[in-house]
Amino acid sequence: MNVVLVDTSVWIDFFNSSKSSPESEILRQLIVNDCSIHICPVIYQEILQGIRDDRTFKHTRDMLLDFDMLDFAWMAVTNQAIDIYRTLRKKGITIRKSNDCLIAAYAILADVQLLHKDRDFAEIAKGYNLKLLQKNK
Repeated sequence: MNVVLVDTSVWIDFFNSSKSSPESEILRQLIVNDCSIHICPVIYQEILQGIRDDRTFKHTRDMLLDFDMLDFAWMAVTNQAIDIYRTLRKKGITIRKSNDCLIAAYAILADVQLLHKDRDFAEIAKGYNLKLLQKNK
């Protein structure tokens, strides 16, 4: 399996044992198979900022830091995200969350597949070379 960037939406299901999804099961399999799983600063922030309990926060932070962090120059990612948003907007597609453009920019710049469960990424992939990890793989 190729290198994979895992979106916040999948991690949330993964950490919430009562809310399993096909994507979180794929993530479990990627972990079990010791695949190359990546996160990026935006995903790291989105996951951790929502955790209220200090013990859970520390445990989750430590676990996330075990995965590879995609870390590009902030302006390179920002400019790519701006280009994604503007290009799609010209095509009549409006991305709901600007963070999704940032996450897509990381995946595009790193040339990795994105595992997600957010419809904005499917929209981005229509107008950009964003590689999405398919559920049947």
